[in-house]
Amino acid sequence: MSAKLLAGKKTTGVPSHKTASQPSHKPANPPQLADLRRFRHFVVLAETLNFRRAAERLHMAQPPLTVSIQKLEAALGVRLFNREASGVTLTAAGMAALAEARQLLFHGSQMGEAARSAMGGTAGTLRMGFVGSASYGMLQKLLPLFAAEYPGVELVLREATSVAIMQQVEERTLDIGLVRVPLLRPSGASLLPLERDSFIAALPRANPLARKRGLSLSDLADEPFVMYLPEQAAGLHSAAMLACQQAGFIPRVTQQATQIQTVLALVESGLGVALVPSVMKRFASERIVYRPLADAAETASTGLSLAYMADAHSPAAASFRRVAAREYPQAHT
Repeated sequence: MSAKLLAGKKTTGVPSHKTASQPSHKPANPPQLADLRRFRHFVVLAETLNFRRAAERLHMAQPPLTVSIQKLEAALGVRLFNREASGVTLTAAGMAALAEARQLLFHGSQMGEAARSAMGGTAGTLRMGFVGSASYGMLQKLLPLFAAEYPGVELVLREATSVAIMQQVEERTLDIGLVRVPLLRPSGASLLPLERDSFIAALPRANPLARKRGLSLSDLADEPFVMYLPEQAAGLHSAAMLACQQAGFIPRVTQQATQIQTVLALVESGLGVALVPSVMKRFASERIVYRPLADAAETASTGLSLAYMADAHSPAAASFRRVAAREYPQAHT
């Protein structure tokens, strides 16, 4: 018997065990899903083999229990119990149905528990995008905390650019995303600021400026720049260009890349200098030197924010937002 027990047209009763004719094994009408309560009644009666004791366990009167069993037998088209003066016993069909009924009740209970957990944000799936620079501190902090507090939530992580993440959050193929700000393109997604950061200079170790302990942005005016692609990293490109302009020069861009890690790889290769978020100092290399910038303008700063749709119904995403806001309170206060 399948785990999906089906019911057909209701009948007014069940043939007596003394009746010669047996009920049909096929419901006359197209089947419908039977009431789970009746399967619960059936299991308890099968365990007690006594209508009175079964009714007591079920906290119901005996006549409604009798009617419930009769309707279940009629719906299934088989007799589940032999009714004798001394009590009831399971028929062969009843014994076969008992294991399936128990499994059906178990899965019904599991389904309810899973649904309640998902609604409470303690279970389900959370699809999260992140920019590469979030993996230099923020992800390592938030993911273990979230996993410890919400072990029932399955995380599906996707690395992408901020532009791609924002688009996927708006399209609801991602629930949330850690993006690099500022973002220049208008968006329907909301942003929870998490981390504010300032630019530092990344220089090849062989560059003479690397010998200085501190720099000003104007010191970089004559250097070749590795810059962010304006199409794919518009926010970083705009902020870096603005910082240079406020220092009195237009950078001489010789190479461009989308991801901060790629920009640093080009700096490491000696192809130019770059402005990168200070968190990227964790990108350690013997061929790169990082230097603070004394005159890096606050208006040209960068940071990480959590993107989400305010009207989305994802309890798991709301749970992650609460954890992130708790761990990074200074950025949004």
